Amino acid sequence: MADPARLRLLSIVAAHQDAEACVCDLTEPIGLSQPTVSHHLKVLVDAGFLTRSKRGTWAYYRIVPGSLDAIASVLTSA
Repeated sequence: MADPARLRLLSIVAAHQDAEACVCDLTEPIGLSQPTVSHHLKVLVDAGFLTRSKRGTWAYYRIVPGSLDAIASVLTSA
């Protein structure tokens, strides 16, 4: 979570229609290469913030319900 790119990715996915976004929709707004964006997304999936589903050649990412609540409560109590 400490990486600004990961926070931005979470924000973009959360704001996307149905809180789901294709990796193809995430590369340009972040301004990083596709492999770098994919790495950050993998870290977020492994940490339990996103889920990943493969559809054809594209991967789609969705916010795990409630996953950001724990982070929000930590940040607001600090």
